[in-house]
Amino acid sequence: MKQLTRESMQITAARWILHEEQSTYLEIPFTMPEHVEEIHVSYEVKSPGKQKAVIDLGIRDGSRVRGWSGGARTEFTLGLEKATPGYIPGQLHAGEWAVLHNAYKVPDEGCEVAITLQFCFASPRWLKGDLHTHSIHSDGTFTLEANASIMEVLGCDFIAMTDHNTSSQNFAYPRNTNVVMIPGMEFTTNFGHSNFLGSVDPLDDFRVSDQKDVEDRIRTARQRGAKIVLNHPHCDHCPWEWDFQVEHDWVEVWNGPWKARNARTLAWWQHQLESGRRMVAVGGSDVHREGEYVRHAVPCTWVLASAKTSDDILRGIAQGRVFITYSPEGPFVEFTCGCYQMGDMVPASEADKRVFLRCADLKPGDLVKLISENGVEREVVITQLHNTPPDVIMNGSAKQFVRAEIWRYFKEMNAMLPLVLTNPIYFEK
Repeated sequence: MKQLTRESMQITAARWILHEEQSTYLEIPFTMPEHVEEIHVSYEVKSPGKQKAVIDLGIRDGSRVRGWSGGARTEFTLGLEKATPGYIPGQLHAGEWAVLHNAYKVPDEGCEVAITLQFCFASPRWLKGDLHTHSIHSDGTFTLEANASIMEVLGCDFIAMTDHNTSSQNFAYPRNTNVVMIPGMEFTTNFGHSNFLGSVDPLDDFRVSDQKDVEDRIRTARQRGAKIVLNHPHCDHCPWEWDFQVEHDWVEVWNGPWKARNARTLAWWQHQLESGRRMVAVGGSDVHREGEYVRHAVPCTWVLASAKTSDDILRGIAQGRVFITYSPEGPFVEFTCGCYQMGDMVPASEADKRVFLRCADLKPGDLVKLISENGVEREVVITQLHNTPPDVIMNGSAKQFVRAEIWRYFKEMNAMLPLVLTNPIYFEK
């Protein structure tokens, strides 16, 4: 079993620069292909004699210069959301582009500039991260830079910045990181918390006094592009005590280390699914500071996204392409029904309704459960050590949905605890 990865393509080009072209701007044109998510440009200058050539570097798209580093860099990366300093991230529209050079100093005998362009294409792949974190912008102890650095070390792809009742973190996040910084805010009231994800500035005023105020604030956040997550709704200390019928998109089933509050939310979510609701479950560490068990990406949310951008990650969550693991180490799972997967509705006309759970890195004693509206339909105990355990299969015919859980005994806690929770595959009646 292998995770989906990006496809890439590399091309090279060269240009001989004459001494007579010194102090002029030159272009090496190229065609930007369709569906590029990131381009990496590098160049090398070769001089046949002893004189040193100085050739500056930049790039333009079809309408403007997108970056310039002069002679300070020999390479740069330009992406949809991130770019090397000196370059402007954004859409990489297909069409005619050009690498820019300034022939600042050219030897008498001339010189050659050789460029290498590597295109990384947007393609569906699994990304992992944390949808609920805090920083010094509210009551956390981590700087935004520290949060990003920790997530990079963990091998994660994204982090949602959800400080309490403020959006200042969304205007201050670090740009020099490979981790996608999803804008967010934890709408924090005296009677429940909710994450607003995907909007840089979802609210002008967070204060509420009644149910109508809550509904107004959520409506405003939605209008500004936020996705609404009910956070730890069955927490002992800050449960959701407002009406559960408020508009919301997703529910945080797994908040921090697994505790009774999460078990109550899991049971509530199962009841919602049984009633016919298609509600996406997500997880979040809710990390504020260093702790023995509360850590970044514990739990870890995995999303099948079409590109590594905030919008595409949130779009993948909205489609239900989500599973949650106890840590960033996984285990990675695939949960499918033919060409359908988590979040999909399998048509009634589909002849083969068998669901397949494929997973790696399980241990003897791990318990795999396949669950429908009737409860646990199948249980399998892993009895032998396999690099790739056998598929766990179930027929989804006559079912509303099927989802999967994997549990493991953790001796530190002397308890069976969840290892993996998937979102359901749904079946059309």
